[in-house]
Amino acid sequence: MMRFWQTLLLGVKSLLLQKLRSALAALGIFIGTTTVIWLVAMGEGVSHDAQQQILELGATNIIVRSIEPHSSEAAGERVKTYGLTRADYRRMMSNIPTIVRAVPIRELRREFMVGGRRLDAKLIGCTSDHLALNRLQIARGRWLRRDDDRQNVIVLADGTAKRLFGYEDPIGQKVRVESDVYTVIGQTKPREASAAVGGSLEARDYRFDAYIPLETFRHRVGDQIMTRTGEGFNFKGEVVELTQITLTVGSVDEVDETASIVSFLLQKYHDQEDYAVVVPKELLRQAERTRTMFNVLLVVIAGISLLVGGIGIMNIMLATVTERTREIGVRRAIGAKRSDIVQQFLAETLVLTGGGGLLGVLFGLMCGPIFDFVRNTAEMVSPDLLPPIVHTLEPRIALWSVFLSLFISLGVGLIFGVYPARRAAMMNPIDALRHE
Repeated sequence: MMRFWQTLLLGVKSLLLQKLRSALAALGIFIGTTTVIWLVAMGEGVSHDAQQQILELGATNIIVRSIEPHSSEAAGERVKTYGLTRADYRRMMSNIPTIVRAVPIRELRREFMVGGRRLDAKLIGCTSDHLALNRLQIARGRWLRRDDDRQNVIVLADGTAKRLFGYEDPIGQKVRVESDVYTVIGQTKPREASAAVGGSLEARDYRFDAYIPLETFRHRVGDQIMTRTGEGFNFKGEVVELTQITLTVGSVDEVDETASIVSFLLQKYHDQEDYAVVVPKELLRQAERTRTMFNVLLVVIAGISLLVGGIGIMNIMLATVTERTREIGVRRAIGAKRSDIVQQFLAETLVLTGGGGLLGVLFGLMCGPIFDFVRNTAEMVSPDLLPPIVHTLEPRIALWSVFLSLFISLGVGLIFGVYPARRAAMMNPIDALRHE
């Protein structure tokens, strides 16, 4: 052990004779180690957010959404009829006993007006269960009740209320939506947006929503939506009865079977593929597989960086062997064995890679604070400078990436230090002493 420490100390002293060159050699390992930790931390952060979004959908939920089929566009129909119907909703409830709750909605973008203020927001027709299903909370007033059916009442999301009423209390005031007037009965608390999680589930922003009873939506807005095309009074439209139905079953074990029955029922009564059945449990499995593949890819990319750093160290050590030929000759002449020379040069290489790796680990562990500082600085310069995902991303350092990066850095030092060390050890002592 004493001999090992003496060899290591000698290696450190030799490296300190060329401080700048040693620092530059270790820099490649430092960057590679930091890159492994940072990339995996970013990937884990993105993956965690995606998995949380999927978990929010509920492990016992099945989401059935209307989608516009490609065939409708190709047909060039003036009025396109597609998507889920109220009959589909009734068939699911009467034919599938495993369903314990079904929450239908219909949504459209509409122009909201209060005095001179206008806002393009999403009008959602829903039932009283919609509040709990989406984990919304009431800030003022109340939520929709069953006895509100066909009544012109509306609940505004936090962003919608602030845009239309500022900081006034909107409860009891009137809101015009196109040609209809609604009385505000409630306002929800702010809720974070949800990311897209696959299938037909796009990213969802809850800030600018407004909720009315589903029956009110049906009788006031209707199923057929007409839009003007081109000049004159040429119109084209679409007929959609329900945008989405969220089904809840009794246990996770019943999810797959129920989803299969739902798909069978829809196939039987729909002559086109104008719906999508999304199972959050399956999305979670897909997210796990994607996360694993993503992490492997990131480690490979960062490993290439470490490989380049290792090649740089090998180059430096080969140059060092040439410069220290006489020193090698002297050591061999006074009794040093070839194994002693190998150990000395390997010790120097491991000091370089180990030191660079440890510094890289320390810098990698600072990923969170550094990322927050850069993000906050960029947001102060311009709120739109960064992509939306960066505003909510929180890096999550994986412990395995710390040990892996350190292990790889030491392994790189060992692998790329062997050839220079053996080259030094194989020198003829006499020729080494004659070297100028």
